Amino acid sequence: MNSLSYKIGLWSAILLTLIFAIWMICFTGIAMTSPLFYWKNLPDYLTYLHANNQSFQNVAKFSLLLFGPLYVLLINSYYDYAEDNKKVLVRISLLFGVAFAVLSSIHYFIQLTAVRFNIGQGQINGLEHFVQANPYSIMSSINMLGWTLFLGLSSLFILPIFTGDRLNKIIRYAFLLNGISCLLGSLGYLFHIDLLTFVFMNLGLGGAVMTITIASIQLFRRLKAA
Repeated sequence: MNSLSYKIGLWSAILLTLIFAIWMICFTGIAMTSPLFYWKNLPDYLTYLHANNQSFQNVAKFSLLLFGPLYVLLINSYYDYAEDNKKVLVRISLLFGVAFAVLSSIHYFIQLTAVRFNIGQGQINGLEHFVQANPYSIMSSINMLGWTLFLGLSSLFILPIFTGDRLNKIIRYAFLLNGISCLLGSLGYLFHIDLLTFVFMNLGLGGAVMTITIASIQLFRRLKAA
């Protein structure tokens, strides 16, 4: 394996683990410091926004803005790791990963810039179609497309390259869990089954991604040592 590939893979896995840990801390912080918000309309959301500190929300959005590009780097590093007859699967996974990264990064960048700027300036006409708090807004749908369909397909296409020892099997089954969780999350979102979406897009995806990144750190360290 190319030395630069495993170095990039190692550091992307480390940063992904750190980013997801930050996101979980922010998720907990939001739950502890702010009341649960159910979307009804934009005026109610603005009232909620001004009544509660948004620091945890902004840090979480910024961390997830970086998640997509780092995921692409991780998948790309596995191209050299795959056997020659399976490299095409990594290439397909990478293409779906790029689609996921583009859609999710656009979403979070718009939340941190255009949405925040317009709220600060009082320009709120039509903003309900862009705010993340509205689960049926245009941007929320775009974000869910990335996190469910494209991330799910990316996970399912790459998992066959991990064969052999226990560490490879852990990564393989974690990608499988992530792929299934993402696709089931998409069904929950499409059919308004909120519990299904919450369970698979938070617990299922969260556990799978943490397993993937931590196990990837161990794998790339082993490759570096070899």
